[in-house]
Amino acid sequence: MKVTLKILLAVAVVVLFYMCYQSIITPINFDKEKEARNNAIIARLMDIRTAQIEFKNQYNRHAANFDELEKFLKEYKLPFLIKEGTLTDEQLEQGMTEAEAVKKGLIRRDTMWVTAVDTLLGKGYDVDNMRYVPGVPGKKVEFHMDTATLTSGSGYQIKVFVCEVPYDSYLGDLNPQLEYNLKDKAVKEGKYPGLRVGSLEEINNNAGNWE
Repeated sequence: MKVTLKILLAVAVVVLFYMCYQSIITPINFDKEKEARNNAIIARLMDIRTAQIEFKNQYNRHAANFDELEKFLKEYKLPFLIKEGTLTDEQLEQGMTEAEAVKKGLIRRDTMWVTAVDTLLGKGYDVDNMRYVPGVPGKKVEFHMDTATLTSGSGYQIKVFVCEVPYDSYLGDLNPQLEYNLKDKAVKEGKYPGLRVGSLEEINNNAGNWE
């Protein structure tokens, strides 16, 4: 009887230790993976913002969807200035301008027309995967993107866009309870429960909600 009791106590101690360990390590692992996924998603959202800002510069509106935005990045040509050489201190002291130096062949300034993606995001950027949320294993989660026109306090019409992904779309596979707690806290604080850039409710200069 005493041996059985000792075994039961030993098992209880092990179980208790394991439960305590899990209660500590689970939130730590959740936060670590959440931070890694957040960083990857924020980087992608910043790329989308860069592309949307340039799209608006060219068309005076934002791309309505990813098909339109990706087509712009792949096909639209933007000027790219090639610079070779700089004015020396002696030339600057002599009052020589850059235009004069170019005319004399001392330095080179040429404009090339390259695709928007190469100019904005770098050569080799994977445009086709821009719409997908990075860092989510086993499935493809697509960002939600939309546009609108808001009226500023001074009466101006301002075109805005939003691109976002909720917590449950990219954190739900880690720990449903911890993800729910994160979402519940955001909702109670009146914040978007996820990561987002831009807004359809307010004019925020295309800010991300992590900034």
